[in-house]
Amino acid sequence: MAPDRRTPQLLRAFALALALLLVAAPSGGAQEPIDAGNEEAAQTIRGTLSDGKGTSTRDDDVLVEGVEITVRAVGGEEVGTVTTDEEGVWSVGVPEPGAYQVEIDTSTFPDGAELRNEERRVIQTSLNPGQTRTINFPIGADSRQTTGGLADLAQRIVLGINFGLIIGMMAIGLSLVFGTTGLTNFAHAELVTFGALVAYFFNQTVGLPLLLAAPLAMVVGGAAAGLSDLGIWRPLRRRKTGLIAMLVVSIGLSILFRYLFLYQFGGRTRPYGDYNLQRAIDIGPVSIVPKDLWSIGLSLTVLLLVGFLLQRTKIGKAMRAVADNPDLAASSGIDVDRVVLFVWVTGGALAALGGVLLGLGEQVGFQMGFRQLLLMFAGITLGGLGTAYGALVGCFIVGLVVQVSTVWVPSELNSVTALVVLIGILLVRPQGILGQSERIG
Repeated sequence: MAPDRRTPQLLRAFALALALLLVAAPSGGAQEPIDAGNEEAAQTIRGTLSDGKGTSTRDDDVLVEGVEITVRAVGGEEVGTVTTDEEGVWSVGVPEPGAYQVEIDTSTFPDGAELRNEERRVIQTSLNPGQTRTINFPIGADSRQTTGGLADLAQRIVLGINFGLIIGMMAIGLSLVFGTTGLTNFAHAELVTFGALVAYFFNQTVGLPLLLAAPLAMVVGGAAAGLSDLGIWRPLRRRKTGLIAMLVVSIGLSILFRYLFLYQFGGRTRPYGDYNLQRAIDIGPVSIVPKDLWSIGLSLTVLLLVGFLLQRTKIGKAMRAVADNPDLAASSGIDVDRVVLFVWVTGGALAALGGVLLGLGEQVGFQMGFRQLLLMFAGITLGGLGTAYGALVGCFIVGLVVQVSTVWVPSELNSVTALVVLIGILLVRPQGILGQSERIG
C-alpha cells in the first residue's frame, strides 16, 4: 500500500489545533470583573443573605439586612468586615489570591432568624487571580423533609436514572469505536473532560450562557475526536498496528491530556456560572432540582435522536454494517474510513455533552471523565461490547445500581456494587445483555 501523503499535513494540523487550545484555554481560573467597591482588589468574595422561612418556595423569602460578615486570611490577619445591605448583599475585596475564612456574626441576626447549620458559621474558601467567589449562609429551618424507607429509595432511583443516562451518553462513542475498529480507547474519558472544560471556558471566560456554551463544546469535542482519528488512529490502522499496541497508545494519550488539563485548569473543581443555586421541587416523595429534570429530558431526547440516526438514516445503517463486518461492508461499496470518522465525531460530541451535564451536577475538574471511565467500561461490557444500544442499557443499569446501592452500603463502595452486578450478569450471559454470542473454533 502506498503511503498516505496527507498524513504529515494532518499531523501538523492536529498539533496546531492542540497548540491553539493550550494558548486560548484558561490557566488557573475564570477572570471576572473587579468589584467596583474595591478597585485595588482583583479578587472578590460576596454573597446574599435570605431567610427561607422553612419553605421550598422563594415567594416568602426575606432578605436579611444588617448582618456582619468578616473575611480573614487563613492563618493571617483580618481582611475586612462588612454589613449586609437592604438587599441582603455583601461583598469583600481581597488583595491577593489564596485561602480565606469567611465568618458570619450570628449575634447580629434580626429577631427570629437563625443559622441553619451552626457548623457552617465559618466557611473556608480559596481564590485564584481575578476570581469572584460566592459564599452562601443558609438561614431558616431546612425545607427538606427527612425521608426513609421507600421514599429514600425513590429519591435514589431518580438520581440513578439521571446518572445512568449521562453515563450512557458518554459511553456510546466508546462502544461504537470498539465496534467499528476494535479499539479499546482509554483516552475517551479525556473527551468527556475536554467537553466540560471547553464549556467552562466559553461560559466563565468568554461570558456566554451555558445554553450556548454546551452546543459549542459539542462542536469542539466532535472536531477534536475527528482530528484524533485523522491524525493518529487512521494512520495506525493503515500501518496494520495491532490492537494491543493501539490500546497502549490510548493509555498514553489519556495520561498526556489529563495532565495537560491539570496544567491549564488546575487541580481544584469549579462550577459553571449558571444554575448553581436552585431550590428542589417536590414531586411526591422525591425532591429534585430543575437542572436535573432538564438533564434527564435532554439526555432522553439526544439518545432518541441517536437511535433514530442508527435505525433510519443511511449513515446509521452504514455504521451498523461496519460494526458487524468491516470487510463485507467495504466490499459492498461502503467507505469504511468515512464511517469510522463519523463515529469518532459523533462519539466525541456526545462525550462532550455528557461532560457538560456531569459538570453541571458535580462541578468541573481535570479528571472528572477519568473517574467515570471504569463505570463506562462496566456499562458497555454489561450491555454488549460494540453496540450503541448495549452501551445505553448497560450504563443505565450501572448508573442506577451505583445510586440506589447507597441506600444500603456506604457511598464509597457504590462502584464496587456496580462491578459485583456486572460480574454476576456476565457469569450468566458472557456476551452481555444485548451482545451476540460467538462460536469459537
